[in-house]
Amino acid sequence: MDILQRNNVTLLGEGIQPMIFAHGFGCAQHMWRDVWPAFSKDYRIVLFDYVGSGGSDIDSYNPERYANLNGYAQDILDICKTLDLKDAVLVGHSVSSMIGILAAIKEPSFFKELILIGPSPRYINDGNYHGGFEKADIDELLQTMEKNFTGWANFLAPAMMKNQDRPGLSEELAESFCSVNRAIAKQFAGVTFYSDNRRDLAKLKHPSLIMQCTDDIIAPLEVGAYLHENLAGSTFRLMQATGHCPHMSAPDETIQIMKQYLQPLT
Repeated sequence: MDILQRNNVTLLGEGIQPMIFAHGFGCAQHMWRDVWPAFSKDYRIVLFDYVGSGGSDIDSYNPERYANLNGYAQDILDICKTLDLKDAVLVGHSVSSMIGILAAIKEPSFFKELILIGPSPRYINDGNYHGGFEKADIDELLQTMEKNFTGWANFLAPAMMKNQDRPGLSEELAESFCSVNRAIAKQFAGVTFYSDNRRDLAKLKHPSLIMQCTDDIIAPLEVGAYLHENLAGSTFRLMQATGHCPHMSAPDETIQIMKQYLQPLT
């Protein structure tokens, strides 16, 4: 299977330096539609879907490969190798922030810097570490997913999105959740919410931008502070945007912060 076909890779933009957009759990590349055009004149835009998501080749899904986040990081590395990318800016939303970190640790030459939107190295509380959830919360969430997938999607999407005055955003996210193969979605959810990548943070040698949303149920403020403290060379920006998906709910602010980081005023 051709890698570009397997991961439904889309190449856009007029620039030379690559900018790779990596979507979050239950999402797909089209959710970047309001952000990537702002960078198309200066960068070579790379959009893709993880195997099992969006328009990827579902027959290429291997439960053993995707039993942890390294399998998804390998998707990114496969794309980089196929396209012969160097010094890319990797923009990762949610779990793709950690996936991107794992990819950059394994093959550092592919990347120049990382932009992490709503990142979390661990979602479950652990001693003095506040991830936002107790293990029982995650257990219950995944049990609900098993028993009533549609109900789970319709509960989680608005909780993640916030912006109650714009219900279309939550509806789009819920529809995206429900469009994924359910067996794959359940495995990806478990891999995501039970993950613990805190020990990997010290291994990252690239500079990074942490974009933390206000009132984010998935990645609370304590998580952003923890990441900033434990990622050497990181820049932290607290957004006015609420919820967990600012690239959808607040694309203008997302673009502005990204550009300020990538092209600082001299």
